[in-house]
Amino acid sequence: MPRVTRSTIIDAPVAEVWRVLRDFNAHRDWHPAVADSLIEEGLAPDEVGAVRRFRLTDGGVLREQLLTLSDREHSLSYCILDAPVPLIGYVAQIRLQPVTDGDRTFWSWSSQFDCPPEREAELVRLVGEGIYEAGFGALKAHLQGGAYRSSSPAPRGRVPERSEGRVGESDAIVVRAYGGPEVMQWTRVPVPPPGSGEVTIRHTAIGVNYIDVYCRTGYFRLLQPPGVPGMEGAGVVEAVGPGVTHVAPGERVGYACAPVGAYAERRTMPAELLVPLPDDLDDGTAAAVLLKGMTAEFLLHRVHAVQEGDVVLVHAAAGGVGVLLCQWASALGATVIGVVGSEAKVRVARAHGCAHVVPAGPDVPARVLDLTGGHGADVVYDAVGRDSLARDMALLAPCGHIVSFGQAAGHLEPLDVAALAERSGRVSRPNFGHYVGTPAQARLSAQRLFGALRRGLVTPLIGARLPLRDAALAHRRLEDRASVGATILLP
Repeated sequence: MPRVTRSTIIDAPVAEVWRVLRDFNAHRDWHPAVADSLIEEGLAPDEVGAVRRFRLTDGGVLREQLLTLSDREHSLSYCILDAPVPLIGYVAQIRLQPVTDGDRTFWSWSSQFDCPPEREAELVRLVGEGIYEAGFGALKAHLQGGAYRSSSPAPRGRVPERSEGRVGESDAIVVRAYGGPEVMQWTRVPVPPPGSGEVTIRHTAIGVNYIDVYCRTGYFRLLQPPGVPGMEGAGVVEAVGPGVTHVAPGERVGYACAPVGAYAERRTMPAELLVPLPDDLDDGTAAAVLLKGMTAEFLLHRVHAVQEGDVVLVHAAAGGVGVLLCQWASALGATVIGVVGSEAKVRVARAHGCAHVVPAGPDVPARVLDLTGGHGADVVYDAVGRDSLARDMALLAPCGHIVSFGQAAGHLEPLDVAALAERSGRVSRPNFGHYVGTPAQARLSAQRLFGALRRGLVTPLIGARLPLRDAALAHRRLEDRASVGATILLP
């Protein structure tokens, strides 16, 4: 039975290297052999038993399962379930250790497997060089910023030469007519040169949000077919128009706002909507967290200012916004109760700030009242709607607040406002554009979000990374409530 072992030294602390490697789905961001990847069945990407299905750059498809993971020992093991080559019984181990003579990391990667004898030399070389050695080099570049920053930022304090734009084209997802995911088509679209106050941005990562579904179906008329959906992205400025001074070609930027148009490799848009990205925030995380994180920011701090000791109920607690709401509310001192739709999501919610987790269903009010000794929830954050919104009335604490910020389950029915008098309750229906709709509002919200990220109050969970052309799959998973955490698209 062949055994392959490789090791290297990484010029980064163990905690920093482990932060990347413990995410069983992060290899799409740094390994050159991987084209796209997702975690099956909605499990968290650090959950033992999770299966990742990924496509190689040569078109081959593999499925691997996480067997063990230890944060204390900085180690994990995994096995191959399906592969295009005969790596029979393949089991691999990754282990990190600090280097004593500096803030560096020793990384050991080893495996054992069976294979046909005549192919042993070939497969040992493939694993040792094509997987392990290539991975070492790629992760080193990733930790230095190379995986996300294919264009170097302009030096600080110097105004770079202006890039004169030309009319060009870009691959994009276009909604031809309102409807289901099948109306989204992969096609070429024109990219005009930046005019006054505009920039052309090359996306490196694109966020997927439920508002994109509303735009695709026509529930929100932010998109007029044929049009490109998407309101969240990160990337590099390629060209700037006259009058643009706060960003320059080569700088990393992100945004989370209308107008739609993010599902494209490149786009031209108003420069004032862009937020410069800090060096400690990579592009994938930015695309996963900007819109959702800004939403969590205004829901927790401005729509309802959560206080220490509050009981906070979060519907869809394992979703992209839900995970951030639970983490941030818990950091503010609240007792968080999460409502989720499956047993797998119970584990995700518990790992991201929920003191209690209950399954969605008609008994949610009784469960919440029992958990709180009859007090109920001081604030309910509900992005599901329909049946859940009616149940929120029954579990509200005196003078409680229902914040309805979505309707994933469908169109909302009329609410019996008179019923709120029983507990002196109130209902809010906040609109993202009214809280983060101006450049000044966006900057303030982003600054608070970046601060929470740096202090570790919130950590976005990226459940799936998909190629841009698979946007329809991302929408199907979102609407089927099969996704966990955030989904990002990669051009």
